Amino acid sequence: MADSRTNRFRFRGDWWVAAPPDAVYGVLVTPEDYPRWWPQVREVVRTGPDTGSCRFRSALPFDLRVGIRETRRDPAAGVLHIALSGDLDGWLRFSASHRDPGTRVSWEQDTALTKRLLRPLARPLRSAFTANHALMMRGGQRGLRAWLGVHLDDR
Repeated sequence: MADSRTNRFRFRGDWWVAAPPDAVYGVLVTPEDYPRWWPQVREVVRTGPDTGSCRFRSALPFDLRVGIRETRRDPAAGVLHIALSGDLDGWLRFSASHRDPGTRVSWEQDTALTKRLLRPLARPLRSAFTANHALMMRGGQRGLRAWLGVHLDDR
């Protein structure tokens, strides 16, 4: 859901993956591999043990550059919480849990669009930005499924 009064966007959804939760979680906590399986994530650079930068682009013709900082990593609960800064300011949370016959990845994101050139467009282009985000998240689910399908035996 996007807040139509501001440049703030709130999204949530679920991915269903036919793989064990520990395998799914292992992929989610390795952001430097995201560009290898998530087409819209173009670049991830680690700057520290729990920090980095990320560049992504979906269907709309602009890149977003975001600083990422892991604020919670809980393998037992399957939770990964990431603080975002830069062109987006807010957070993203993944929760991986067993759901027969695989894993349910619940994700939630609360961000404000802060990129100077795009911020004034947040309201008039809200539906386009929301659709762009949905496309990116579908790409993430498809990519994660494919990546785990190929690499599950490598663990």
